[in-house]
Amino acid sequence: MVNVLRLSGVSYVRDRRPILDGVDWAVEDSERWVVLGPNGAGKTTLLKLATANDYPTSGTVDVLDKRLGRVDIFELRNRIGFVSSATGRRIPASERVRDLVLTAAYSVEGRWNEHYDDVDVRQAERILAEWDLADFADHSYGTLSDGERKRALIARAVMTDPELLLLDEPSASLDLGARERLLQMLSGFARSPYSPAMVMVTHHVEEVPPGFTHVLMLRDGRVQAAGPIAETLTAENLEATFGMPFNLTVSDGRYAAVAKP
Repeated sequence: MVNVLRLSGVSYVRDRRPILDGVDWAVEDSERWVVLGPNGAGKTTLLKLATANDYPTSGTVDVLDKRLGRVDIFELRNRIGFVSSATGRRIPASERVRDLVLTAAYSVEGRWNEHYDDVDVRQAERILAEWDLADFADHSYGTLSDGERKRALIARAVMTDPELLLLDEPSASLDLGARERLLQMLSGFARSPYSPAMVMVTHHVEEVPPGFTHVLMLRDGRVQAAGPIAETLTAENLEATFGMPFNLTVSDGRYAAVAKP
């Protein structure tokens, strides 16, 4: 196995406040990680470092075998797929879904006068079908439901065959049906041996897709627990992470947590 992401002794301080504090963490190319933690735990900052959009105050960050601060970050970002609500807000509402996916080949947002090879067009059509978007290919992005938009953003993120896929709360704001549909698709994608390494941030254990292999649990910028999900996602670690006791259950690879009375 090969490291695609490694943080060594990473701290991140803003306005004298430590957002991350001494984080050691490594992701291998065959692993699919969930990052859990309360608001303010440092999850978003962790993704900013993993996407080469910021630098640590101290420690080192290696992404795809390149150290931040010693690499052309624009070249590096072309090898990373990233999905967040901020990504979606940059997409023109009038953009056709087909073009939303296709323009990832040029790393642009909004179709202009680019020329795309047949191989790019075929790739986009294949990915649209895989994420159940073929029927919406000629629809504008602004007309899609929240669930369809999330799937379209993921389709765009995987268009370039990234080596690392980062998902920031992909099922946030979705209704129950749309959430379950997305989690089913993420589960299938995670289980494929041809998929890239994946890191997904969420607040809720109910949103952990089956097929994800590891969990990182953060509180106040520090690692509370990290390791294989079956061993690490426990009621005890949830209590240490969220500061209250939980009853944790698992059924068919899906987790559920409720506070103890």
